[in-house]
Parts: sequence; structure tokens; C-alpha cells
Amino acid sequence: MKSPATCRFCAAPLEQVFVDLGVSPLANSFIEPDRLRVMEPFFPLVVFVCGRCFLVQLEEFESPEGIFSEYSYFSSYSDTWLEHCRRYAEAMTRRWNLGAQSKVVEIASNDGYLLQYFKAGGVPVLGVEPAANVAKVAESKGIPTAVLFFGAETAVQLAKHGHQADLIAANNVLAHVPDVNSFVRGFKTLLKPGGVITVEFPHFLNLIEQNQFDTIYHEHFSYLTLAVADRIFRQHGLRVFDVEELPTHGGSLRIYGCHDEDAAQPTLAAVARLRKREQQAGLETLETYRRFQPRVTRVKVDLLKFLIAAYEEKKAVIGYGAPAKGNTLLNFCGVGKELLQYTADRSPHKAGRYLPGCRIPIFAPEHIRETRPDYVLILPWNLKEEITAQLAFVRDWGARFVTAVPDLRVF
Repeated sequence: MKSPATCRFCAAPLEQVFVDLGVSPLANSFIEPDRLRVMEPFFPLVVFVCGRCFLVQLEEFESPEGIFSEYSYFSSYSDTWLEHCRRYAEAMTRRWNLGAQSKVVEIASNDGYLLQYFKAGGVPVLGVEPAANVAKVAESKGIPTAVLFFGAETAVQLAKHGHQADLIAANNVLAHVPDVNSFVRGFKTLLKPGGVITVEFPHFLNLIEQNQFDTIYHEHFSYLTLAVADRIFRQHGLRVFDVEELPTHGGSLRIYGCHDEDAAQPTLAAVARLRKREQQAGLETLETYRRFQPRVTRVKVDLLKFLIAAYEEKKAVIGYGAPAKGNTLLNFCGVGKELLQYTADRSPHKAGRYLPGCRIPIFAPEHIRETRPDYVLILPWNLKEEITAQLAFVRDWGARFVTAVPDLRVF
């Protein structure tokens, strides 16, 4: 299948398919009960890899405005994630000597989940968040928030209003941006001389090595390696000078960027080491990408076998969590409520609604005690330890946990 599109970074034609997941609705477009009889749009979920720069990417079928202007993902409902952010704020404050004279700007600041820790430490902050409903929650916590989409033009306006930053934080947002060139050019504009940018994103090396295909959905326009992120930064006068590997989201990178001319930040050895590992893994060889599809198909076959066997044995299977990755998995596998009776989620913004596409109902976690299922399929597998601790009570009646990615496991 040849895409009519060109690479969003280097504009080369997109000719090589990485993986084809069929068609799927937008992964965070949860359905209200009174909308169940209304048709929802489905879009191709076909991922391409650029043969010139090796950026792995989806075509843009829906604009960021259509996806993010009213959003149902609130970062503060994961204890693991909040602890990660608290530690980050402490580490950055120490490393860069941040204080009352500094300014931290977070791009895609969501509900203030991260900036609250800088604010508590006396560091002035500004959130930039396009979803007005989510930004309102941040404002209620005392986090000043600009409701806008970040890019080259809006960065100029923010800089004019005195918001140039000593530290720019951008967690799990670079992948959500169709115009990566405008976005990174905005970093260049908003960063003070001598300032630092940190960007976190799921590392594509983990996706391909650990079969994390369910992290692919329309809100994620790009899938990034260190090599590709560095190319994008250099194109816009920035330089990646350090990198850390993180356990979040199934394995992420935190890259540190500065102005290219900033001699105070030499490029550290960690960058070259990880670049070499990516090359050794074949991430700059198209054949590596061509071998991925059969591994994805194996997950689909194994999950359906398990669910059908449970159905035949009259065993009840439910889900836990309503993450975007779960919606990719269930829609790709064609799973409906006849095989997965419902899913449960802590977020009051999701409970009472339905998963997009498969129309599986979402309940509050208390519903699990009432229904006493035989199996719990953990959809946000990256939070497996946190969830199994929260749901330890299901063992009282002999229930077992299941994960489908990277392969089927019952435990």
C-alpha cells in the first residue's frame, strides 16, 4: 500500500508500510450513552516508515483541534505517573538550580499534574494546554494556563508576553503533533539563552522489540527514536545533549535539548551510546520494519483464542482501564462485549461511557466486587503492578489477571 502522503519531517514520499491495523475510531472518543445509536467515524490505522529519515508515522486524518480541543484524558488519575512527575520536578530543580527567578513552561500541561510540583517549590510556571476542559482543572489548582495549540506562531506570542523559559517540559506530546517542524521551531523561540528543554516520548525501539503495537492510535501521529528526534532538533537550531531511558509508558526516553550554540552544555556520551544501540537494532534498515506485522497478528490470534475458550467455559472476562492503547487492541482484534463484558476505570470522566468502536461499557472499579469476574484483562499493561495491587481483592474468589501485549499472559 503506497500512501499519498509525504513524510511530515523531511517531505519524502511514504512508500513503506510498517504495520496495518485496519480501521479504527479515534482512541479517546468515548461514547456517551445517548450517542450509542449515532454513527462514529473510523479511519485507517496504517503506519508508514519514511525511507529517507526513518520517522515512523500515521497520515493525518483528523486535525489536532478535532482530537484535543475537548479531551477525556486526565493525567492525575495514575499514582505511578504522579510520582514520576514529582521526582522529575525535584531533579530538574536541583540540576538546573531553579528558583523564584526562573520560569518553567510545560507544553501540553493537561490538568496541572506536573507543574503543581514546581509551583509548590516556589518556581514560577505556565502551562500551555489546548483542551479547555482540562486546562480549567489546572487553573482550579492555581496553575496559570494558556489555552492554545503550541507551535512556531504561538511561541512568538508567548515570548512577547514574557514567557520565555529556563526549562521547557514536553511530556508525551511530540508524538501527538502533525507539524513537528513548527512545534520544534517553537521550542527554539520560547527557550531562553542557556535554557533547557526536556521532551519525553515512548521509545520506538521498545515498541518494535516488545511488540507494543497497541500504543499506535490516531492521536499519536509519530513514533520516535533518539536518532529521529535529534535530526528534527538539529534542523531547527537545537541540539540533544543528554538522554535518559525511563520505565514509563512501556519504556520512554527523556531527551535534553539546548540551543545548538550553547557551549555550556556539551553533548554527553549517553547520546552516542543510545544512537549506536538503535543502529545495531536495525532501526535504519527498512527490512527491520517489514518483519513486524506477523508478530502483531499473533497477538490477535492468541487473545481471541483465549476469549473464545473462556466464553465456551462460561467464564466471565472483564477489562481494567480504558486507555487509548486498549481501544487500539480491542478494535484491531474485533472484541465486543460478548467476549469482554465491560471494563472498569478510576476516572469519573470515563465511567458511565462506552469504549469507541467496540462499544464496551465502562464502570467504576466498585462494579468488579459486585460481578466477581473470573479474569481481568489489564488494558494499560504499563501500569500492571499498580493495577494488580489495587485489585488484589479479586484473588478472594480466585480471579486471575491477563495481559495481551507483548504476548498473552495469564497470572
